[in-house]
Amino acid sequence: MEGRIFTLNLVVIFCLFQVTQQGQHQRRLYKDLMRNYNPLERPVFNDSHSLIVHFSFSLMQIMDVDEKNQVLTTNIWLQLYWTDHYLRWNATDYPGVTNVRFPDSQIWRPDILLYNSADERFDATFHTNVLVNSTGYCQYLPPGIFKSTCYIDVRWFPFDVQRCDLKFGSWTYGGWSLDLQMVEADVTGYIANGEWDLVEVPGRRSERFYDCCKEPYPDVTFTVVMRRRTLYYGLNLLIPCVLISTLALLVFLLPADSGEKISLGITVLLSLTVFMLLVAEIMPATSDSVPLIAQYFATTMVIVGLSVIATVLVLQYHHHDPDGGKMPKWTRVVLLNWCAWFLRMKRPGEERVRPACHNKQPRGSLASVETSLHQGALTPSNGNMLYLGFRGMDSMHYSTSPDAGVLCSSLVGPGEEEVLLPRAGLSSLGSAGPGGGLCPGGSGGTDLTKILEEVRYIAKRFRSQDEDESLCSEWKFAAAVIDRLCLMAFSVFTILCTIGILMSAPNFVEAISKDFFT
Repeated sequence: MEGRIFTLNLVVIFCLFQVTQQGQHQRRLYKDLMRNYNPLERPVFNDSHSLIVHFSFSLMQIMDVDEKNQVLTTNIWLQLYWTDHYLRWNATDYPGVTNVRFPDSQIWRPDILLYNSADERFDATFHTNVLVNSTGYCQYLPPGIFKSTCYIDVRWFPFDVQRCDLKFGSWTYGGWSLDLQMVEADVTGYIANGEWDLVEVPGRRSERFYDCCKEPYPDVTFTVVMRRRTLYYGLNLLIPCVLISTLALLVFLLPADSGEKISLGITVLLSLTVFMLLVAEIMPATSDSVPLIAQYFATTMVIVGLSVIATVLVLQYHHHDPDGGKMPKWTRVVLLNWCAWFLRMKRPGEERVRPACHNKQPRGSLASVETSLHQGALTPSNGNMLYLGFRGMDSMHYSTSPDAGVLCSSLVGPGEEEVLLPRAGLSSLGSAGPGGGLCPGGSGGTDLTKILEEVRYIAKRFRSQDEDESLCSEWKFAAAVIDRLCLMAFSVFTILCTIGILMSAPNFVEAISKDFFT
């Protein structure tokens, strides 16, 4: 038992000795490496050689895409690898020391910067230590929140795919002094974004020659390809716009007598204007391209505006004044005949009225008076005369005209054919007067004259009312035809515009299938 305890104590002492020895070797190594080291000197064995720097980055997160200011904000860990000739050591001379860490300000490091930076500090990296091993191989991984300029192409918004370049390169060294080589970007630790899907991050190395120098200036450009997720914009912008444009079609189904057709059209137009302003707030003020959703909103607003104009025409036809004139012949032919036949529309009561109109005499004509006289309609069953007229007619004075004698044999009205009254019918009426006849000088002729004048007046009024009602019904039917025609035309146009504009996006099907059905 005591032997085991002694052995354990020896092991512990040996371990402490090794740690202590490693700390001493590491302290000695730092002193030896930094004794003659100059961080301003390019760490190559021969100054004519180019120092190779391998560059890459790890994309951790797409934090924000500012379409209005065209700025991409990303969380990136840079990865720079190079070999420092002056930081080598023999591992056997420093037991247990495999690598050391230096602050980036104490040793040489490449001045790699983001060329298209939009940050106020321009260099947004957090300066960390540089890890160096015994062969002089240096690893520098500074993290940072990078803001880079990015041209946002909003033509296919919200079904757009954006490509933002991140161009890195040395700010002062040319290709003869520092050869920048690209390593593929690492996206294994990427955190998904709620608005954007990361498609890929390809990279390319390129060289550019400037007028000042003959040597090339290499750079490495990584392109962040991302596709916008359309579920949010579909639920908050597209679907409400489609529903509002559908409400614009209900204007043509609303009765003209309701007085709300214009109000509904204007309300729909104002609603679309509000959604248009919401889109304009997040879109950049550029004239290079018009966003797809803005095209759709503008087209829908034009459709709604035309529907309001068509509604005004419908209301003008529906409430047309009958004294304003008859319907033009071309309007009657086009609307009441051709369009009504095409739309399978019939006038209200057309099937009921037309059969009843056969062999029908004009209402209020003197022929009906003749029939009434034949049937004794003006004479009640007790033989007394039935007086037709307005109140107060008894107090009016009627003089016997020279034509009164003609009434004994015929009744002639203005613009009417002569109607012969049979003697048998007149004899019964003439007996009601004290003169015993209908000839001038008798009171029976005067009463009959009053009756005929009143009948003519009533018939004329009925004919005038029938003509006005006929004209009004024609104009109202024409308004109904225009309503139905506009409903069909605007429905087809709205469906075609919705499908044509939205499906013109290159990745419309892919965006719908991924965002709405997954």
